[in-house]
Amino acid sequence: MSTGTPTAPVISAWTAISPFGHDRASFADGVRTRTSPVSTIDTQRWARGPAETAATVPGFEPREFLGTKGTRAMNRVSGLAVAAAKHLLADIGVEPGDERDDIGFVLGTTTGSVQSMMDLTRASLTGDKPDHVEPAAVPGCVMNCAAGQAAIWHGLKGPNATIAAGRTTGPHALNYARRLLRTGRATRVLCGAAEEYSPARAWVEHHRRGGPDPVVIGEGCAMFLLEPADLRPPGRRVLGTLEGFESRVCLDGDLAGTVAVAVRVLLTSAGVAPEQVWAATGSGFTDSRGEPVETVALRKLFGDAPVDRVPSADLLGDTASASAMFQLAAVLSVAESAERAGADHTVVTTCDDDGSVACTLLRLGEPAA
Repeated sequence: MSTGTPTAPVISAWTAISPFGHDRASFADGVRTRTSPVSTIDTQRWARGPAETAATVPGFEPREFLGTKGTRAMNRVSGLAVAAAKHLLADIGVEPGDERDDIGFVLGTTTGSVQSMMDLTRASLTGDKPDHVEPAAVPGCVMNCAAGQAAIWHGLKGPNATIAAGRTTGPHALNYARRLLRTGRATRVLCGAAEEYSPARAWVEHHRRGGPDPVVIGEGCAMFLLEPADLRPPGRRVLGTLEGFESRVCLDGDLAGTVAVAVRVLLTSAGVAPEQVWAATGSGFTDSRGEPVETVALRKLFGDAPVDRVPSADLLGDTASASAMFQLAAVLSVAESAERAGADHTVVTTCDDDGSVACTLLRLGEPAA
């Protein structure tokens, strides 16, 4: 564990398991082509939900994807997190026998698995008395189950945390991981967010929001490797440097205005001018009137070009706490082959209908000297 003062945390690898496919390349291709992965729900696989369509990860079942050992009671959101971590560790060359004591794990989620919670509740009410339920199903009902399972599965012995902040979870999780690195609590952190599709989650979202039109639910897991720039292995390039985080709560009903204030403060704190922002992108949130709040605020601040450069991750449907992480993955997918003409910063915003707002500032490429 490092005891010195580390340099700025950087993102040096990422992966995504999404409705576009099971890896980073599939996600990047889907984003660049702006393809919608929303499809009709397979009623042979899923119980009835409020909508006829969803954006599910194709062909994903934890037992088939990860093997039968240790997956009998694994729920879908845990499976997505474990699988994404497996991909990312393989991508960065971590071998089974390698030291993992310094690797932290930070995972964002809304509640964990809603389906597991509902199934256990139903079993406790309808099963044989006195309240006979499947003991192996109980851990899956805890919010931090997915993060814990991922760490156990892959032997990650650094700090382990679950971050739950609604749609603003992504920036909060990145900031938490950044703090772990800055304080020397870990030398590498896998940081991501995961949401599952399930009929239970679909019904909860439908009744929570109200209205006649069902929500198109999306799922998946986006995950990033964060590490201090000066501690990364030779040859591992920097995709972006985390340069700032800001959060706000809207108290006056002007959510777009609150987004704008948060972004201005974020840029000012980092000493970044609006002209230095290559892409400014939101998480696809729309308010009760159908207004794309983040997009409205960002267009006023930056104009059309930076806002239109990266497709919105709402292509994936409503991915809730994972929306901002998928949006960050979309930024990196597009930036990989884009000409930036001197503008090298990206702002990723997200907000929720409870008035919470959060945003992250990323400097693309190598950190500033």
